[in-house]
Amino acid sequence: MEKRDLKKLLDSLGLLSLLLLGLMVVVLAFVFTLRFQPDIFVAGIGEEHLIEESGPIIGPIEEGIHVETGLIAGEGLTAVIANCTNCHSAKLVTQNRFTAEGWIRVIRWMQETQDLWDLGTNEELIVAYLAKYYAPEELGRRKQLKVDEWYELE
Repeated sequence: MEKRDLKKLLDSLGLLSLLLLGLMVVVLAFVFTLRFQPDIFVAGIGEEHLIEESGPIIGPIEEGIHVETGLIAGEGLTAVIANCTNCHSAKLVTQNRFTAEGWIRVIRWMQETQDLWDLGTNEELIVAYLAKYYAPEELGRRKQLKVDEWYELE
């Protein structure tokens, strides 16, 4: 290998090292910002970003169900879609059943552990919707069978 080729190789390696160093600085800056100021990357934190019930429902409603999410149509649906389905599937709502107090506990848990923003004036509307349409059911999985007369199999 000639001296000139060696010099080109060293120059290329130096440039590559500088580019990698610059990339590492950018990644570290992103990681530290994400760690210490995560609100910068999350839309909808402030009350000015909260969607009130007066907003239009996006998507069709068929037989009382919002087609896109599977949520029951009713007062508060828009606020639930805007504030709940930003972070998780609507199925997480539809598969659970709580009283109003239970839904408030779930919201507080999400605020304390999952960085859910303050729902502001929407909280009362969201809790009322969830407690009305996704409350505990008394029946359980199915009604008990009622048998008038038992017989023996032969």
